[in-house]
Amino acid sequence: MEYSFSNRISGLQPSIIREILKASEGKGIIPFSAGNPAAETFPVEAIRSFTQAILEKDPVAALQYGLSEGYTPLRQVIRQRFAASMGPERESDSLFVVSGAQQGIELACKVLCNEGDTIICESPSFIGALNSFRSLGARLAGVPMEEDGLNLEALEHALKTEPNVKMLYLIPSFQNPTGITTSLEKRKAIYALAKEYGVMILEDNPYGELRFRGEDLPTLKSMDEDGLVIYVGSFSKILSAGLRVGFVLAPNAIMNKMVVAKQGEDVHTAMLPQLLAYKFLTEYDYDGHISLIRDVYRRKSGLMLDSIKKHFNPAITYTVPEGGLFLWCTLPKEISMIDYCKKAAAQGVAVVPGNAFLIREDEPCNAFRLNYSTPSDEQIKQGIEILAQVQ
Repeated sequence: MEYSFSNRISGLQPSIIREILKASEGKGIIPFSAGNPAAETFPVEAIRSFTQAILEKDPVAALQYGLSEGYTPLRQVIRQRFAASMGPERESDSLFVVSGAQQGIELACKVLCNEGDTIICESPSFIGALNSFRSLGARLAGVPMEEDGLNLEALEHALKTEPNVKMLYLIPSFQNPTGITTSLEKRKAIYALAKEYGVMILEDNPYGELRFRGEDLPTLKSMDEDGLVIYVGSFSKILSAGLRVGFVLAPNAIMNKMVVAKQGEDVHTAMLPQLLAYKFLTEYDYDGHISLIRDVYRRKSGLMLDSIKKHFNPAITYTVPEGGLFLWCTLPKEISMIDYCKKAAAQGVAVVPGNAFLIREDEPCNAFRLNYSTPSDEQIKQGIEILAQVQ
């Protein structure tokens, strides 16, 4: 049988970077390449207890079909819980539940972008979002990151010159992969530019509650007086990554189309995880749990940074995140990043090559991403010592 693939898929090729990462899988590998929440932060006993209670008291609600928009009590409590970060409730906005933030990102592109339309992204950016955009035929344009967020001059140039710009995709807080947080001044400037050029902002905020240094900053959605921001949040880094519960707050007209598109994908998000999220928000010490996670990541990130300072060549620069799961290391120009990552994998340490997060993987890049949430403390210390010896 000879197979004929769709136009939007046939042009997608296996990533050289992904092939490198395959070689770094297996027992004994130190997983700096992962992006998983720390397993010790999962509220396992609460999830077990809540699941038992749901299945004993209201099993039909958990096992039956539900609304495409999501479980109504959960939607209400999310809106109450996140009112400070998402801004005052507006009649022009609606919130609905999605099967993880990844689905919210994909749906936003699906309803706003035709094939060939442009999405402006941070460069580097989250590979999952980039792949979703590519699979839907969007054209991607990257804007370089600075220590405090997007280069505003480059952003405005892209808004002026790129064809058919429909959306600006951002992770303003503890960005994946760099760990960078966009400053308040730049958040305001980015919103003003989006308003001036009539472009929607897709604000991805999966790490927003994981700040362990510095002061909280307002989201772009909280500034949204013009219906420009689609806000995507998630419980993956707080409750459980495997339960796949996220949410989207968007202008009503956009939300209605996203819900129709979701119906064609999975009808609705699974009910049991939604009921668990609702109980977690209403019957559990949510703030105490957040505090526990922050303490874990404060310690783990501090351990990795201290080890880097102690062992790395001073010519290797790195970001110092205020929250989230990642930091970004840049090698001196004379060292080949791809060779470095291959050698690290051969010595039992998996890191992600930086060009995996670029618009084009063939762009020059001498950086790599490290994750501190997944490895143990001992793995962090051992792995950094090994990386320091890679030539």
